[in-house]
Amino acid sequence: MPIHPIEFRYGTAEMKAVWSQERRLKTLVETEIALSKAEADLGMIPKSAAAEIEKTLPLVKWDRVDEIEREINHDMMAVVKAISEQCADDAGKWVHFGATSNDILDTATALQFKDAVVIFEDKLFRLLKVLVRLSEEHKNTVCCGRTHGQIGVPTTYGLRFSIWASEIDRHIDRLAELKPRLLVGQMTGAVGTQAAFGKHGIELQKKTMDYLGIGSVDVSNQLIQRDRHAEFVMWMGNVATTLDKIGVEIRSMQRSEIAELEEGFGKKQVGSSTMPHKRNPIKSEQICGLARIVRGFIETELLNNTLWDERDLTNSSSERIVFPECTILADHIINLGINVLENLRFNHDNIKKNLELLNGLNMGEAIMIELTNRGVGRQEAHELVRESAMKAVEENKHFRTVLLENKDVAAVLTKDDIENLVNPYKYIGTAVPQVENLNKKLMKKYAGKI
Repeated sequence: MPIHPIEFRYGTAEMKAVWSQERRLKTLVETEIALSKAEADLGMIPKSAAAEIEKTLPLVKWDRVDEIEREINHDMMAVVKAISEQCADDAGKWVHFGATSNDILDTATALQFKDAVVIFEDKLFRLLKVLVRLSEEHKNTVCCGRTHGQIGVPTTYGLRFSIWASEIDRHIDRLAELKPRLLVGQMTGAVGTQAAFGKHGIELQKKTMDYLGIGSVDVSNQLIQRDRHAEFVMWMGNVATTLDKIGVEIRSMQRSEIAELEEGFGKKQVGSSTMPHKRNPIKSEQICGLARIVRGFIETELLNNTLWDERDLTNSSSERIVFPECTILADHIINLGINVLENLRFNHDNIKKNLELLNGLNMGEAIMIELTNRGVGRQEAHELVRESAMKAVEENKHFRTVLLENKDVAAVLTKDDIENLVNPYKYIGTAVPQVENLNKKLMKKYAGKI
């Protein structure tokens, strides 16, 4: 009976497959095979034994591993025994030779991380592609800028999308930077000295990881140090927070009073069980809610680096939850973000209405700057504009009218000057070239990927 929402509600098939029992068992067996091949290369075990161990990859099954574990109460030794009994002759006695459990467990986890990273990279490129397209399409879509929830000077939707695209670009860079630290395995033995491997320890570790296509730790104890894994979890929390930020903005812009943006809404979609008119931003809300869960794993994984001496087992139980849940939910969040952005709807009438909502008051900075350019002191210009703005609010007049009534302003600016200066479409600075420059940079950097 399904219990956890990941089983039936959240997550993509591809990321769930990374953490399936089948994939976990395969990575464990692959690691044992790589170890045996490296040991055979170094003359530590017979080559025939390594060849026999390699044949077991499709033969070892979870039901047999579970049966053995119920008997001996040790998960890794259950895998070792399940592999050994599939080996012909006496080859099985060489399985796991010289290794400790976490040599296999942590190295297998690195293989799963490697799978997860490939999925994340693909999704982030897809997300970036959508954001670049939206920024280009809307680089001239002038809208209200807002600070503190209040309307400020104009901006463009293209610039907003570019800001998010630039952030995703940095996440892609961060992932590339952390991969060499994350995708590593170890063969260090009981407490990290490689004593059971003798003089071959360092070379054996490298050969094993070469077979698996991942890096090697430089030094370790009985397990790979969890600062590496914590960095990955923090990276996922950071990515989830970017999507959270995007979701918050979309939700805010979909508020009935603003109504500039809207999530795609299906023809037969229901917004509320009691209010039939509702069109709720449920996907963005789901992103924001699940981002809280992903961020919540950060402290847990940081604490998994504070183990006793050469190791204890307190990290194991929590990581059985942290690694699959964090990656599955982070991937799900990115997937939702792509879907929301690909189907985003714009209400241009409301964008225009909100831009003009303050009757020109949001153009106060433009007036102040021009007054200063024409010889009025900056502080004096600020006060002139502030007084005019307060009067416009109190008397419910358009800003241009009050400015023309102010003799000190009118002495410097003509009616045509003021008319141009309160036009929000003429005050977007370098918003368009900023978008164009970023898109040019990203298209060159990720040629063929976005």
